[in-house]
Amino acid sequence: MRAGAEHGIVNAGYRAIDSLRLEKGYKNWGSDLTPNDTPLEAGHAALVKLKRETPFLGRQALEAQRAAPLQKRLAIFSVADASVVLLGRETILRDGERVGYLTSGGYGYTVERGLGLGYVRRAEGVSDAFLSTGSYELEVAGDRVPCELSMRAVYDPTGARIKG
Repeated sequence: MRAGAEHGIVNAGYRAIDSLRLEKGYKNWGSDLTPNDTPLEAGHAALVKLKRETPFLGRQALEAQRAAPLQKRLAIFSVADASVVLLGRETILRDGERVGYLTSGGYGYTVERGLGLGYVRRAEGVSDAFLSTGSYELEVAGDRVPCELSMRAVYDPTGARIKG
């Protein structure tokens, strides 16, 4: 640890790492990413080489999905009230209508906000315009709490610090 001290390297536990992951919008296998979620729905379209002709398992299914509006999309939700504890599985509401639930949640100590990742669902499709409009709330312990939706990390959204 002494060798890394000048670079700010410190011991960190699992909860600290989980908090940082939420701030960066990094997904967790088993909660945010499952066999029921596609790379397009999870915001990983850039990681799937559909522009190339390289064959891979599931390519035809992704091409078909890309040709139609996505019925669910992963987003980051943040709550300004520091007393609100997000754990995951909280219901997401848009304009008072239930549209999904958080797949994971926690507190972002760097940004001092409750954070969660969750899928917004809609049979007619979940476009950028649909996501960027409307009023969002989370149902936390029976109470509706206002929140903000973001499609980018709430901390270092351009990745400048991590590439530093």
